[in-house]
Amino acid sequence: MIAGCSSNNKSNDSSVPAPSSASASPISSNGTAEDKTLTIAWPKDIGPLNPHQYAPNEFFAQGMYYEPLIDYGEGGQLVPKLAESWDISEDGKTYTFHLRKNVKFTDGSDFNADVVEKNFDTILANRDMHSWLGVISQIDKTEVVDADTYRITLKNQYYPALQEFAVVRPLRFLGAAGFPDDGNTANEIKDPVTTGPWVLTEYKKDEIAVFTRNENYWGTKPKINKLVVKVIPDPEARVLTLEKGNIDMIYGEGNISLDSFVNLRDSGKFETAVSDALASRALIVNTSSGPFSDLNVRLALQHAINKQALVDGVTNGVEKVADTIIASNFPYANVGLNPYDYSLETAKSLLDQAGWKLAGGKTIREKDGKPLQIELVYMGDDEVEKPMATAIQSDLKQIGIDLKLTGLERQLRNKRMEAADSDLIFWSTYGAPYDPHNFVSTNYEPGYGIFESQQGLPMANELHQQMKDVLLTTDETKRQEFYTSIFTTLHEQGVYLPISYLTSIAVYPKYVTGLKFPAHRDETPFDTLDIQK
Repeated sequence: MIAGCSSNNKSNDSSVPAPSSASASPISSNGTAEDKTLTIAWPKDIGPLNPHQYAPNEFFAQGMYYEPLIDYGEGGQLVPKLAESWDISEDGKTYTFHLRKNVKFTDGSDFNADVVEKNFDTILANRDMHSWLGVISQIDKTEVVDADTYRITLKNQYYPALQEFAVVRPLRFLGAAGFPDDGNTANEIKDPVTTGPWVLTEYKKDEIAVFTRNENYWGTKPKINKLVVKVIPDPEARVLTLEKGNIDMIYGEGNISLDSFVNLRDSGKFETAVSDALASRALIVNTSSGPFSDLNVRLALQHAINKQALVDGVTNGVEKVADTIIASNFPYANVGLNPYDYSLETAKSLLDQAGWKLAGGKTIREKDGKPLQIELVYMGDDEVEKPMATAIQSDLKQIGIDLKLTGLERQLRNKRMEAADSDLIFWSTYGAPYDPHNFVSTNYEPGYGIFESQQGLPMANELHQQMKDVLLTTDETKRQEFYTSIFTTLHEQGVYLPISYLTSIAVYPKYVTGLKFPAHRDETPFDTLDIQK
């Protein structure tokens, strides 16, 4: 995931050309209800709208513009999109997709199995670039069965395959006319030709992108007929622009500070909304060395942190307290785990049992003459991690632990994580549609630092084998049993300290209606929004 999200592929520095036959929506000259334009602010340029590329393409733009074979719905339900249905062979390796008929790209060409194959050819030609996505390495062969049927055969059973077909990139579909002459989209595309509900009709790099409703869209058309994206890098400038009425919505994760969100909410001038849990903010606890190799010390940590105070004080209650490392609204994660209560007395007792004693007149516990000192690594410029780290330091001081705080820039922080070179380090899960399968794969795969930090567990080998097995089983009952065992072990062993659940926020005037947060972390609600002035 780290590699996938930070790929520095060559960007398209020129403006993104709109398809020549794009169908513009009718705009009323007298401002009737027919003219429904929603204007939003975004911190970065949308990028070249290449569905098979990473940075500088923005997730939200790729997600709203291009379509997958399968969509990720509420509660992790997989629903048809460009594939009307699919069959899975008895051995769990072959997936046959029955493609939706009468779907057109924005240049008028047909969506069919040949164009699906053209997209998969370029994706698989660049496997290394997409290796973060498990299904890419599992694909053995692909086949055009007929115009409306496409078949993918995997090397092994891999149950998350369907879930991964719903990700925003790279498994979405560009029309044939959008491909470069050599057929390889790794660096650039000619035109952003899509089957989706929007057409890019105006674009000025780092300033503005205008999307117009695709009147020939095969599915339910958006209620608004134009979406304007203004690039405003400064978060406070985005707030001022909203207050002045020059944009209609601020949406997403981290686009403004949580303080600004609360101020806008409390002003009474805007509607505000917070999504369900998207991902988890947590600390990785290093069991392989140091004080946390002792289970009682790990459990003391679970009881010592006042997570409610962290959430209320640092996020103004916008984020919600996390009791488990994966929220119960994710597939397979509602396994009935009991949360650890905040109890300093319980934490102190557990440290006593571990042999860390607080001598008279001292503030830091000792064992065999050594003080109880641990280190917490956080992202130095992160507006949430830094104050949370300070609050955690204060909490642990109350039970006799000396917590050293180390703030690092991203690259150094990542190196420390990959080397498992810290006692505690901030981390977040990937969210829908990646979890829980991406979560377990990064736990058992060496190289991320998470596998390495779990080597102090007495059942580490068994745990990691279960994580491998759960991805390969096609038996739904057995899969749930694996996940229940995995989540229970991680919880009871105190391998993570879940702090809060990350959320998306939305701020908008009352005339904007129809907000519905997508279940997919990287999707947007623009297709359901309406304007009622």
